[in-house]
Formats: sequence, C-alpha cells, structure tokens
Amino acid sequence: MVSQTVELLKKEIPLEQESVVLAEDKVNGLVLVDIINGFCTVGAGNLAPRESNRQIRGMINESARLARVFCEKKLPVMAFLDSHHPNKPEDPYPPHCIIGSDESNLVPELRWLENEPNVTIRRKDCFDGYLGSIEEDGSNVFVDWVKKNKIATLLVVGVCTDICVLDFVCSTMSAKNRGFLKPLENVVVYSRGCATFDIPLEEATNTKGALAHPQEFMHHVGLYMAKERGAKIANEVLIGSPEKV
Repeated sequence: MVSQTVELLKKEIPLEQESVVLAEDKVNGLVLVDIINGFCTVGAGNLAPRESNRQIRGMINESARLARVFCEKKLPVMAFLDSHHPNKPEDPYPPHCIIGSDESNLVPELRWLENEPNVTIRRKDCFDGYLGSIEEDGSNVFVDWVKKNKIATLLVVGVCTDICVLDFVCSTMSAKNRGFLKPLENVVVYSRGCATFDIPLEEATNTKGALAHPQEFMHHVGLYMAKERGAKIANEVLIGSPEKV
C-alpha cells in the first residue's frame, strides 16, 4: 500500500532525469555532501541507519567511484562533513556527528580522500554547506574554491537528498544566479549518488517528536525541488565522450 501511494504521488510530480556529459574543455568540480559515518554507517549514531540500506549503499558506491575518477584526473573535489559542537543542538534532530567523534568522519570507503592533494575537506555545523563555508571574516571557503579552480560545472552527490544536499544546491543556485560564483555555469545533482533516510509512518507515530519520512518519496521530492531551483538532475554521468563514470 505504501509503495502504491508513493508511485501515485510520483506521477503527480514526475521527474525527468537526463544523461549529463561533463565536457573536458572546462573544469568540473565534485562536491560530496555529508557522506559520513553518522548518516551512512549502520549503528554509528542517532541518525545513522539501523540496518543496511540499499539506497544508502548505492550512494556510497557511486560517490566513491566518482571520487576516484575525479582524483585520477586531478579535478577539484570538496567534501562537506557535518560536525557539531555538543552544546549547539540542530533542531529538530537529536545530537549527532559531534566534532571529534567518528560519526563526523568520512565513511571507510572515502577515508582515502583525506590524503588526496586535489581534495578540500570542510567541516560544517549546519545543514547547508554553502552557509557552513562562511568564515568569521565573512569570506566563504566554497566560493573561493569555485573561483580558484575556475569551476564551470559542479557535480553534487551525498546525503540527505531532501535536506543537506537540497539546501546546498538551493543556496548555490541562488549565489550563481546573483553572479557570486563566476565562472560556474551548471549544477548537476546525480540521483544515484544521493540518498536519504527512511522513517515509516508507524515508527514516526510511536516516536515522540519524529516525522514520517518515506525514503523513496522524499528522495524523489528532494531531486524534484533541486530541479525546480535550476539544477540538472542526472541518472547517468559521462566525462567527455563516451567515457562513463
């Protein structure tokens, strides 16, 4: 019944995805959003999956594969890591990904990125990586990264599709449209490289403060809203032609 309802809702807001070719005559950048233990590794924390999840595993595999390709080509990569101070809650969620804990570290499949010279790692204490990149002096690490590397197309993967990924994409699209991110031209969200969490209605009803969060539908909604903001939604990514990544 739940799957039938989700499919019905998807028909009401259909999402057209595309195969995106990242041209090699311009700089492509990869952004990985919160692919950390606290959101992706079974049993790692309050917001981690309780059991192995197909969508999350697929996201990790696709993101790791893309990261390998970008690093082999020495293209710029930025990884956002959710990292919170213990005395600063992030409502409406319980404490998670506390600075210094393994929750706030990259998943094992991506820890190798910490030693790659083309990778910039940014710890953030809010949903939105764009806002989380603002320094005390008003400068923005993400904006500077885009400009320094002359990135024309940004490829975005990570979790959660409808929360941190979407918030980052919305801010980035607004900044691009205001001319703050030149020479950035395109933002691409790779659907198979994104994932979100699953809280069935029955579980939410029996958990104080919880909201129902059907995984497949909210993933769909996150992608749909990113497209509404002007991002391209890709179900296939190619670098040059005909190399598939």
